[in-house]
Amino acid sequence: MSTTSNLHKNAITNTSESPFVKLKSINFGDCKWNAGFWSDKVKTAENKMLPYMGDLLCGDIGHGLNNFKIAAGLKEGEHKGFYWHDGDFFKFMEAKMYIYAQTKDESLLKELDEYIDIIGQAQEEDGYIHTHVQITEGVDRFENRKYHEMYNFGHLFIAGSVHFRLTGQRNFLDIAVKMADLLHAYFMPDTKHYQRFGFNQTQIMGLVELYRTTRDKRYLKLAEKFINRRGTYEIEHDSTTVGYPIGDMVQERTPFRESEEAVGHAVLALYYYAGAADVYAETGEKALLTSLDKLWENVTGKKMYVTGAVGQAHYGASTSLDMIEEGFIDAYMMPNMTAYNETCANLCNAMFSHRMMGINGESRYADIIELVLYNSGLSGISIEGKDYFYSNPLRMVNNSRNYDSHDDVTESPVRQPYLECFCCPPNLVRTICKTSGWAYNLSENGVSVVLFGGNNLDTKMLDGSALKLSQDTEYPWKGLVKITVDECKSEAFDIQVRIPKWAVGSTLKVNGEDAGVEINPGNFANINRTWKAGDVIVLDMPMEPTFIEGHNRIEEVRNQLAVKRGPIVYTIETPDLPEGAAILDVYLKGDAPLNAVHKPEFLGGVTVIETELLLREGKSDDMYQTVTKPVFKSFKTQLVPYYAWSNRGQAEMTVFMPVVWNN
Repeated sequence: MSTTSNLHKNAITNTSESPFVKLKSINFGDCKWNAGFWSDKVKTAENKMLPYMGDLLCGDIGHGLNNFKIAAGLKEGEHKGFYWHDGDFFKFMEAKMYIYAQTKDESLLKELDEYIDIIGQAQEEDGYIHTHVQITEGVDRFENRKYHEMYNFGHLFIAGSVHFRLTGQRNFLDIAVKMADLLHAYFMPDTKHYQRFGFNQTQIMGLVELYRTTRDKRYLKLAEKFINRRGTYEIEHDSTTVGYPIGDMVQERTPFRESEEAVGHAVLALYYYAGAADVYAETGEKALLTSLDKLWENVTGKKMYVTGAVGQAHYGASTSLDMIEEGFIDAYMMPNMTAYNETCANLCNAMFSHRMMGINGESRYADIIELVLYNSGLSGISIEGKDYFYSNPLRMVNNSRNYDSHDDVTESPVRQPYLECFCCPPNLVRTICKTSGWAYNLSENGVSVVLFGGNNLDTKMLDGSALKLSQDTEYPWKGLVKITVDECKSEAFDIQVRIPKWAVGSTLKVNGEDAGVEINPGNFANINRTWKAGDVIVLDMPMEPTFIEGHNRIEEVRNQLAVKRGPIVYTIETPDLPEGAAILDVYLKGDAPLNAVHKPEFLGGVTVIETELLLREGKSDDMYQTVTKPVFKSFKTQLVPYYAWSNRGQAEMTVFMPVVWNN
């Protein structure tokens, strides 16, 4: 096994040597946010989100580190938290790795080494590590897939690979390799007992990432094996499936290469798709890509909310009538108030799109990445960085459920300081910490500008030549983006600038003159020229607030509109309504101006939409009632970014509102 060639290929999802990827990853750390929106969020992650999360997971509340200590014999006690708690701790560690890579804070490295030492002591001699199974009496390895062993292993493989690339140390990678070797011994043979175990598909991504790090082809072959086994057996409960829904819920009814529709648990599905995309990136198997393309179109074209969120229902059925939880139901069946939209699922939607952008080289996938990051991803954490949403509905009506007696805080009307099911918070925080790694990609003869924000890029192009760019912008609040070439090679090369789909009417100039390239929203604008230091690209995107309507088949938003400005989706919540007003009585006034006003001291610094709305008066609580001409009262107010709602106390909220036009 050789790792030397990949030591400096320290990308988060390392496609730098993947043969079937058109837009390859930059090394993590080559791009650093230096000002503005994402710079502020990463600083909040460093100074507040991660220290607070560490107090939880390393203490007696989250108990994550305690589980490893107990498994290592360093502490007495019982396993606490859900079966998948190990994986959540690995994600927390991964987030710390990204901060270390950018700050080189040695105290972070020391802290990580302390965790790794404990995890290493907990690992059994043959490589097995899963604290619930190790600690809990009467539980055996690979006894029941509900224990989420594969999920934990996958995040171990990813975190171990990232740690090695960012630090050059093998201590965590060796733990991951040892576990991967054991997994290969168990699961590479076609043993009936183990054929259905890959239902929570994180291990596929993890194995491919481990392959990219070590170049050991066994891990890629095993990742492919987990895909090949799906849908090849009878769907019925057996000793390995008791206690968890089967069939579409866990992606096992249909072979992947025959899949055309997103079904089942949204997180399980999208981790699976992302893993299959990783396998394609290394093998180039066309059948995989055919299904990946169909699945992406199905997710984003028929089952995704305007915020980029996915997973329409907490409970329901697939189109094959299999029971599902926290996942996909029928196309265009998009409830607002009961939308589940787990934070993890939304982030997975961005992860899947990130991989598809790399494979197909098209910017439309980045529109989904951006949509999630600014809306349904970021809504999962408070502005302060210490409270969490698990689900992210598009409408909150406080009397819609008996929340006070509801044990499942995954559907809470307010963010929670701790979620017993803690998968979402570290997933979101690690995503915030690694956003700079998604800002640029490398093309065959150039670079692609994917995300906008104040940053510096110092990288090497695929031919080895140095490239330095700097980006200056107040995005997402303003649509002007200035990109300066600070250093480059003397030969001509491409700079591809993403033109978001919403950015109709954008202009692109180089050194004050029209760039002379075609500008099509939803595509990259490719500028090929002989660049020199000091050249300046200016992208100017109109940022007028717009009304958004849903497809005619989305019954819940028929004759309703949402407000969007640039990549930001807006909402109205009760702190901005007249006292005693109900959110369901709010109507948009179709002819009222929508004025964008930046408030630097409000909700962490946001641009609000000031407008005039209508309140309908005189409605009763009868289930059905006779209507004559509705009576409305107008009031002036503001809409706030969706991600920032519920930061002013418990509130009602809605994204979509019915509209009254003054015709």
